[in-house]
Amino acid sequence: MEDNKIHLYCMPGMAASSSIFEYLNLPEETFVVHLLEWDIPTKGISFTDYAKKMSEKVKEDNVVLLGVSLGGLLVQEMVKYIQVKKVIIVSSVKSRFELPKRMLFARYTRIHKLLPTGLVNNVELIAKYAFGESVTKRLSLYERYLSVRDKGYIDWCIHELVNWKQEVPCDNLVHIHGEKDTVFPMRNIAHCIPVKNGTHTMIMHRAKWFNENLPTIILE
Repeated sequence: MEDNKIHLYCMPGMAASSSIFEYLNLPEETFVVHLLEWDIPTKGISFTDYAKKMSEKVKEDNVVLLGVSLGGLLVQEMVKYIQVKKVIIVSSVKSRFELPKRMLFARYTRIHKLLPTGLVNNVELIAKYAFGESVTKRLSLYERYLSVRDKGYIDWCIHELVNWKQEVPCDNLVHIHGEKDTVFPMRNIAHCIPVKNGTHTMIMHRAKWFNENLPTIILE
């Protein structure tokens, strides 16, 4: 019966659609996977209030939340409003202390306000922000994955990321991180499950690792 299964809610990273989880394949007799999508934030909404609205999409108790990159920050905010069994973050950070120096610099100088986010239809540029890598060879692939191209949304995401204030990780949190992540370098990350040769986009490119390891990580 579905009531006995574990409900896993997956939140993609900045500008990405839930299609980044398309290769996630967990045993259906144990798990029910729900895919969340970004909504365009209303003007002036805080990250915390946005997380509260997103948590209303979770219909079960004691779920597992999985968030990638900025989605990892969001699911950590969502636990303030719903009962969860576990929080899993991928290619993300657990506190503001794990943000790279360039993002901390942006917080105090507000230099991120100068980023050319008006070029939201330039997939190559947005991929550089969201995934931290050049996509020239896989442009058509990323055009499908990066579906949220609203300037106000991108500005809001970058602002909330560099100004995230969490200092203490939430309870029951598991952090999975790629050794070659260029957005959130491994040297700043503590207490995580490392993925050898994993990059910031490993949820897509290392799906085999996740399919083999996620069930155990969720159940233990």
